[in-house]
Amino acid sequence: MTPERLQSALGDAYRVQRALAGSARDAAAHAFLARDAALGTPVVVRTLPAHIVADLSAERFAREVVAARRLRHPNVAPVLDAGVVPDAGASHHGVPYWIVPFVDGASARERLRAAPGGVPLDEAVPILRDVARALDHAHDTGIVHRDLKPEHVLLSAGGAVVIDFGVAKAVDHATRDGAPPDALVAACDTALTRVAHAVGTPGYMAPEQAAADPSLDHRVDLYAWGVLAHELLTGARPAGAASIADAPPALSALVARCLERLPARRPPSARALLDALA
Repeated sequence: MTPERLQSALGDAYRVQRALAGSARDAAAHAFLARDAALGTPVVVRTLPAHIVADLSAERFAREVVAARRLRHPNVAPVLDAGVVPDAGASHHGVPYWIVPFVDGASARERLRAAPGGVPLDEAVPILRDVARALDHAHDTGIVHRDLKPEHVLLSAGGAVVIDFGVAKAVDHATRDGAPPDALVAACDTALTRVAHAVGTPGYMAPEQAAADPSLDHRVDLYAWGVLAHELLTGARPAGAASIADAPPALSALVARCLERLPARRPPSARALLDALA
């Protein structure tokens, strides 16, 4: 995706300024800094990578993702608008985009790159609390993230902000009829992926999400929160027992509960996470 092609699709409503560094490396989406022409405020235009777009109805994705407009919370970057960039190639499927407010801050993934052994406890806990607040608000609104990971947590001066609520569900609903049901779309365990009928990021998906359980609910986000917590505190995703040696026992136990394979054994809600972190 080039800035010129994106600008053509956006028309006069937004002015594309530049591609954001690191967006291709993080692999969740390509991102461009733009400015709302009417308000003069900075925004970010995000587009899906090619390996996801190949099996997608771009128009349906754009319709589905705007459900996240309902989210209004300091720790959530809501979807402001969405649409489709017409495909310049032979497939004519188009590339969906969605627009979110600009958050001035690095991602938690970038923070972890600078702290390979994990971030200090007094830094990690406020981040985890903010993410739990974002999940609590979204779940109360009926929206499950389904792709929570460090790339989707931005660290601003005002706290952590979670982006891309509703994107994984929109990808799931917008996958075109007739796409191979067992297609392996990506092998990277930190990139948004579709494997069989499961949509998410393999390294952060709860077991029921990886199994494409149609009855999955908000507790998949609590599992991903546990993976995120483990990674922030240790620098690595959990492997086997989830005990965190240098964390307070209560926090280590909370993370372990979130990582239970059975949803019923996890905390019941993001509000329960906040109560435990109080």
